[in-house]
Amino acid sequence: MNVTRLPSRLALVSGVAVSSVLLLSSAAHAHVTVQPQGPAAKGGYATVNFKVPNERDGASTVKLEVTLPKDHPIASVMPQPVPGWTVTVEKAKLATPLDLHGKKITEAPSKITWTASGSKIGPGQFQQFPVSLGRLPEKTDRLVFKALQTYDNKEVVRWIEEPEEGKAEPDSPAPVLELTAAGAEPADDTDDSRAVASDDDDGDTTARVLGVIGILVGAAGVAFGVLAGRRRSPSA
Repeated sequence: MNVTRLPSRLALVSGVAVSSVLLLSSAAHAHVTVQPQGPAAKGGYATVNFKVPNERDGASTVKLEVTLPKDHPIASVMPQPVPGWTVTVEKAKLATPLDLHGKKITEAPSKITWTASGSKIGPGQFQQFPVSLGRLPEKTDRLVFKALQTYDNKEVVRWIEEPEEGKAEPDSPAPVLELTAAGAEPADDTDDSRAVASDDDDGDTTARVLGVIGILVGAAGVAFGVLAGRRRSPSA
């Protein structure tokens, strides 16, 4: 065996393994999700972000449609303006009226649609769409928001499969908002707090990826040491 070629071969194997880890890490987060800005407490109000990544190399996202849960209707939905996008909120009649601050609510928001009007989500990019929700239901632990993502090549990706506890994540999972116990302290709804939360999430993902890379590089080093030792031994 030519020992001088071992480092390059091991480096190649390690590089392929590391690239695979990074690609899988990116793919695991490449679907529409909903993320609260702080706790989303039962019976309270919360601001959430619908995060939309672009999965396609040759097309841009131009529309997002989010269907609000019918089994747990939400009386108040207030989207935050996003530059380059128009937003509409549709309403529907309720089978059972809601009680909100002593008033009977007979209809509730049923769908939110964002449409590009001068902006797009290009390849390798994502966009967040903030929405204020309330009052959140008290008799469920989570809310499922089915979403449709439309590209400028007319392709529509349907994020509508409801994840089930104890089972593998479906291929096209719907965004799920996990609710916290009633009375949880609200988060400081400022740009700084959102930035810290985002940095924490990114830091956790980066730490996991770097940990896997470290393991792969360490394994490659051990393999190289063993092979080099055999080459130097008298029996070689």
